[in-house]
Amino acid sequence: MAAKVHIQKLKLNGFRNYASLSLELDQRHVVLAGDNGAGKTNLMEAVSLLTPGRGMRRAPYSDLIKAGSGAGAGAGLQPAKGFSIFSSLEGMAGPVDIGTGVDGGEESGSRRVRINGAPARATDDLLEHLRLLWLTPAMDGLFTGSAGDRRRFLDRLVLSVDPAHGSRALNYERAMRSRNRLLSEGRFDPTWLDGLEAQMAELGVAMAIARNEVVSLLSDLIENNTTLSVFPAATVRLEGFLEDEALASASDMEAAFANMLETGRRRDAAAGRTLSGPHRSDLIVHHRAKAMPAALSSTGEQKALLIGIVLGHAQLVRAMTGHAPILLLDEIAAHLDEGRRAALFDLIEALECQAFMTGTDVSMFASLGKRGQIFTVADGQVTAHRDGSVS
Repeated sequence: MAAKVHIQKLKLNGFRNYASLSLELDQRHVVLAGDNGAGKTNLMEAVSLLTPGRGMRRAPYSDLIKAGSGAGAGAGLQPAKGFSIFSSLEGMAGPVDIGTGVDGGEESGSRRVRINGAPARATDDLLEHLRLLWLTPAMDGLFTGSAGDRRRFLDRLVLSVDPAHGSRALNYERAMRSRNRLLSEGRFDPTWLDGLEAQMAELGVAMAIARNEVVSLLSDLIENNTTLSVFPAATVRLEGFLEDEALASASDMEAAFANMLETGRRRDAAAGRTLSGPHRSDLIVHHRAKAMPAALSSTGEQKALLIGIVLGHAQLVRAMTGHAPILLLDEIAAHLDEGRRAALFDLIEALECQAFMTGTDVSMFASLGKRGQIFTVADGQVTAHRDGSVS
């Protein structure tokens, strides 16, 4: 059996409301209890930066720096006004130390990563050691919000099973921005545009194929998995980009997309943006039992559907990689009744993962018992609760 991926030590310097923090953990689930504004979500946000991207809040890195802080010592970075995060963990490839941070003067979008003390080639290297999934109150409006929010959610799911997806998406966006700039300037040079559109076609089709594969696998898992029955089953599908070409070869899809881009140049120039491509796809979710769009379901049903999707995907990650992801579940118990809370804790325990959960009331986690270690958070300080367990 593969070792359980879990964080053993977490150190923060100059991060949000934490001037300095050092936390020792075992492999059990982590409960962070405290008043609103105490720093529970800030701590989980720090953990979310142990994966590529800007973390679960997608905040500019400059917003993460505690005023007047000095950072760097724990992460092996040079001391500077900024923040640092350091973690020792049992990872997918064995024990590993990960450090990340930014200097106060660095541009948003630039952070450094060290793995076992050595600079990482790219943040994607983090995916060799752990996968992270999160669920936050800000995601409660996912089904009624913008298609862009749903694409970002889907791309995070894809990244958990396909580490190359992030770089493909980033390079696609860069090529598209260059094409948009040329069109906006009225520069219809076929040599430049043909090259950019060929790149967009190759990357865009690869993105679409990866998304469709994950959506198909996730849909099959939810349909055939009775362990998630406490949460309503969702049907998930994609629409908005080359659905009619889904059974074609990748080369045929690339040719179709490249042709779409070439014939749409004048239209896109007038619109000021590229109107066709994987950046226009949408994740469509229905409440299966009610045959109803998730957006029309009740607030409670939407929350339950989202929990079911995230837990189903965590099971998919474990099946495909051999390791369950670390789960970050912010205020997860607040809107669940006692029965569903107990069922949720049983499901995450069965995943053999480490989950971080927050709440204002310790009693909401009573059914977790000895399976969890609980910490009280107050004013940027974190202390173990009693004997460290929930009971």
